[in-house]
Amino acid sequence: MDTPVRRPRIDPKFAGFKMSIRKSKIHRYGVYAEERIPANRKVIEYTGERLNRRETKRRGEGEYTYLFTLDKYWTLDGAFGGSGAEIINHSCEPNVVSRIMKGHIIYMSLRAIEPGEEITVDYNFEYVGDQTSCACGTSSCRSVMERMTPKLEKDLAKRKAGRAEAGPREANGKVESKDAAASNAKSKAAYI
Repeated sequence: MDTPVRRPRIDPKFAGFKMSIRKSKIHRYGVYAEERIPANRKVIEYTGERLNRRETKRRGEGEYTYLFTLDKYWTLDGAFGGSGAEIINHSCEPNVVSRIMKGHIIYMSLRAIEPGEEITVDYNFEYVGDQTSCACGTSSCRSVMERMTPKLEKDLAKRKAGRAEAGPREANGKVESKDAAASNAKSKAAYI
C-alpha cells in the first residue's frame, strides 16, 4: 500500500515553534525551522492514525510509509492525521531526538536549531537483515538508517570488502563505483 502524504503541512496545534515544509537535499521534502529553537525543547509531536500490528504490517509494504512504533502493539501512521513531524528526515547527526512520553511521541531538540536549518532525527531502525540506505551526507554518516549493532557492523564490513574486491563497474558508458551506484538508487526512506 502506497501512503504518501498528499498535502504535507505543519499542524500548529502540535508544534512548539514556527516551522515550514520545503524541498530537502536529504530526501523529497523536509521540515525547516522558521525561528530559533533552543536546546532541550519540545519541537513537535508525532501524530497519526493508531494502527494495530496487523494493519501496521499491511501499510508497511508501500514505497513511502510514515510509520512510527509507539509500543509493542501500537504504531502511528503519520500519513493519516499527521502533524507534519512525519516529514522530518533521517540524519546520522540529528538535531532532534524522539521521546515516548505517556503514549505520545515527542521530538525534542538536542541543541539550538537556527532559522532555515532542516530538522532531522535518527530513525534508528531495528536491523533485521535488510538495510535502508542513508542519504544524509553528514561527515559521520553510517550509510544506513538502522541502529548500529555488532551484526550490522559485521554485515557492512562484508559489503565494503566485497565492493573493494569487485572494483569499479560500468554504467551508461561511464565507470562508477558501487558506492556511487548505491547512492543513486531510490531510497526506501520514510519509515520511522
